[in-house]
Amino acid sequence: MKIIGREKEQKKLQEIIASTESEFVAVYGRRRVGKTYLIRQMFKDNLAFSHTGIANADKRTQLSRFCNSLSNYSQSIKSKPTTWFAAFDLLKQYLERLSDDKKIIFLDEMPWMDTPKSNFLSALENFWNGWAATRGDIILIVCGSATSWIINKLIRNHGGLHNRITKQIHLQPFSLYECEQYASYKKLGMGRQAVLETYMALGGIPYYWNQLERFNSVAQNMDCLFFNENATLKDEYNALFASLFAKPTPHIAIVRALCNKKIGMTRNEILQSTHLTDNIVFRQALAELTQCGFIRQYNSIGKKVKETIYQIIDFYILFHHHFIEGQRSSDSNYWSHHIGQPKVTVWYGLAFEKVCLMHSEQIKQALGISGIASECYAWRTPANDNHPGAQIDLLIDRSDKVINICETKYHKVPFCIDRDYASALQQKADIFRNVTATRKAIHITMITANGLQHNEYWQTVQQELTIDQLFLS
Repeated sequence: MKIIGREKEQKKLQEIIASTESEFVAVYGRRRVGKTYLIRQMFKDNLAFSHTGIANADKRTQLSRFCNSLSNYSQSIKSKPTTWFAAFDLLKQYLERLSDDKKIIFLDEMPWMDTPKSNFLSALENFWNGWAATRGDIILIVCGSATSWIINKLIRNHGGLHNRITKQIHLQPFSLYECEQYASYKKLGMGRQAVLETYMALGGIPYYWNQLERFNSVAQNMDCLFFNENATLKDEYNALFASLFAKPTPHIAIVRALCNKKIGMTRNEILQSTHLTDNIVFRQALAELTQCGFIRQYNSIGKKVKETIYQIIDFYILFHHHFIEGQRSSDSNYWSHHIGQPKVTVWYGLAFEKVCLMHSEQIKQALGISGIASECYAWRTPANDNHPGAQIDLLIDRSDKVINICETKYHKVPFCIDRDYASALQQKADIFRNVTATRKAIHITMITANGLQHNEYWQTVQQELTIDQLFLS
């Protein structure tokens, strides 16, 4: 199979291969995002050594499997080391016998190898600092879904591996553009609206997209993935958290709270909602969820650091929360039977807002402001005696003295701005200006699925975008 998308990552890996120095490369990202696939497809038979850590295995098992992998490359490896220092020494001896070409080593799911009291990191440090880094012909690529481990133990290491990572690749989910490419490659026969509606549930996770059947409609595929008796992703939610976090209870509690607030919550609001204790466990869970790409944090205009907002951005988790968790329906064709029903229609609208947020770069490109420094965030203000309150899901705050207030509407037909809605848009812009005291120009930008009806009120907005602009590369 070919690699879909990932142009920047492929270019970076090719530059690494061309390097005249040894390279220590960390590849990380969400579970199922395609890290292993990218590396194996890029290098295929050119790996000098490859090994994958074992989930929930002890030190003895990890070492045994590591040596089995090594013996697959070199039959002269007979000993069974009892420490990681000895295991890396065997790897070093094997590599020294190879030719003078680049030697690419791929250690997948490395966080699983670092079992308690195993001294794995110390042995890795000794291998890299004491041998590999001094040569110039070693490319060590390490990978893992436990993003927080990669970041905290390697990239931010304060010990012997401090500043030893020479290159980083944070593999992100596919964009709509890449999903469209993937759907075309798999011959799924999807138009852009079908790609978008599938993206709303699966996000840009290649593994999930690979489960789609080409002879099924979007609704049929959703039923097969989520609602059939043997649904493909039936156990994915629990596996997702269990594979990333040793004790996922606080992580799940935080995610559940955030799924109920589309614009996000402050730290104190999360504590109040979850009844968790404000301690190191809570702070670590928040940091790990952010590092893994499940949530994002941002500060709105005029807000203090302590008012930082945390917002869920993982589409699969959102879909699971709204339609799977706690639901009692036994309808194996639930999605097919509920298309057009209020719950699904409302969810499409909420999910579309999130799609636009995650494609803010494409929106800026469509507006012709890619080269202008800007920040994207949501904004809210409670009602008071002077106004009824307001909530804005996406703001683009630009350095050229303009703020785009982005309104999103997901409709199957062109959206109609009537007199009441035009008035509401203007009121929202006025409230924002008065509360923030901004002196910047405010441009109302409508992003719709199928455009606007060009009636007497449509020019209330300054810019009009459709889903086609979200598919920009």
